[in-house]
Order: sequence, then structure tokens, then C-alpha cells
Amino acid sequence: MLVRPLSGRPLQTPLPKGTVDTQMHMYLPGFPARPGGPDLPAGTLPDATQYRQVMDWLGIDRVIITQGNAHQRDNTNLIACLGAMGPIARGVAAFGRDISEAELDAFSAAGIVGARIMDLPGGAVGLSELEAIDDRAAARGWMIAVQFDGSHILDHEARLKRLKSRWVFDHHGKFFSGATSDGPEIAAVKRLIDGGKCWFKFAGVYESTKGGGPDYADVAAVSRSIAAHAPERIVWGSNWPHNLAKTREDYPDDADLTDIVLGWLPHEAARKLALINNPEELYGLPPFASGVD
Repeated sequence: MLVRPLSGRPLQTPLPKGTVDTQMHMYLPGFPARPGGPDLPAGTLPDATQYRQVMDWLGIDRVIITQGNAHQRDNTNLIACLGAMGPIARGVAAFGRDISEAELDAFSAAGIVGARIMDLPGGAVGLSELEAIDDRAAARGWMIAVQFDGSHILDHEARLKRLKSRWVFDHHGKFFSGATSDGPEIAAVKRLIDGGKCWFKFAGVYESTKGGGPDYADVAAVSRSIAAHAPERIVWGSNWPHNLAKTREDYPDDADLTDIVLGWLPHEAARKLALINNPEELYGLPPFASGVD
């Protein structure tokens, strides 16, 4: 059985107070996987108690909990997780075009501030519903987390440019085909960022790399280029509990991963932006005040 490490060495550069982890999943007992998605993560159930230990280890103060694909469009686990974490947490839900206003009202009351689009195998809501979800999110001032194979970004650029909501391109853009920092795909990302609605998320580098660790040189080059272009539009996520890992050997060291990825930011001011100011703007969070909002 996979047992996730919940503590370890301190980070080489401590995270600033108020740090927001913008990409993680959490699973509580009593919420089975739903048809159409993957199974629940391997090993011990990655719940609120475990994640709070990771927060203490890394120095995370606030968190955005993203709806896991295992639960598809059933957001009851997400709402329970938000209740378990309290006011330091907000959520990003997965829902379709036909969701009722009453359901969205309940989501808002629970702390949900965004919608998830994942146009990859196992995703609950694909790009076919992008504009419809954008309409619903924009009406409430929510953001959208968008994930797809970034090697196809030129095919989607015009649609993404028209989004009314704030949105983030997830998981280093998921550039499965090996986009390069000076290639047309990254130029498109920069154009979208310059349009004023788009952010770029550093999270789950091991899911996007072709070359692998420990330095993830291909994704590092792309991420450094985008961060240098717009440090005010980068956010960071731990991607805990690393759902693709099935064994201890597959499981990344969270301190190593955090140090490596945050090292791609151009300077200390960019680090503070990515960890505090940028997520506050993207997710509509109040300014940090000693862990109480």
C-alpha cells in the first residue's frame, strides 16, 4: 500500500507567509469514485488530516482544492473537504452547462470560486462546454481552470482569447509534444496572458515533461520563459497527493519538487507574486491576515 510522506527536510528557501497552494486534491471517506473517471488515489486516503501535515511541512497557509476526476461532476466530496479545511480553503468544481442557479448558489456558500475544464482522458468537463461554463463563471466572478494537451493551443487560441472569466492554463500547459520556449505554442501562451484574463500554473511538472527529472529541463525552459515574460501571471500548486503515483518509488519528494519548480521564477519578488498576490487576484481571495480571512 502506498503511504505518502507527510514530512521531511525543510525547503531550501522557505515559503512566505500567506502562501497559497493552488492545485491539490483531497478525498474523504464515504465518497466513492464515479463512473467515467479514474479510481480513487492509491494507498491511504489523502484526506484533510494528511494535507494539514504537508502544509506544516512546506509552509503553506491557504489552499485551493480542485475537484478530482475520480468524482466526475459529483462535487459532494469537494464540498465536504472545504468544510473540513475551513476558511483557509476555496474550491474549483466540475459542472456542466445545465447546472441550476440554486446548485451554483450552494457552491458559492461552500467556498467554491471556480470551474474546472479538463479535456483529457478521465476529465469530467471538456472544451466542448468551455463557452457555456465561461458564461456561468463570469456571471459570478469566478475563474476557470483549463487543462488540455497544450501542443494544440494554436487550435484553441481564438476561443480562449474570447473568455470573459479569469482563467488559468493548468499544469505547465501539459505540453506533451515537447513545445520549446521559442516555439509558436509558447508565443500563443504569452499572447493570451497579455490579453489580460490568462494566468499560467506551475504544477505537476512530472505530468508534462518528456525528459523527466530531476531537473525537468524541457518544462523548466518553457516555464522560465513564461515567468520572465509575466511574473505577475504565475501561480503555483503542489499537485498533492500526486494521483498518478501508485507506489512509494513513483512518489515525488514534495520538498525537492517545490524547490525545483519555484527555482524557475526569475527573482524573489516573482516568488512572492506567484505564491501570494497572483493567486489572490486569480481566485478572488481576500488579502492574507495571519491565516484568518
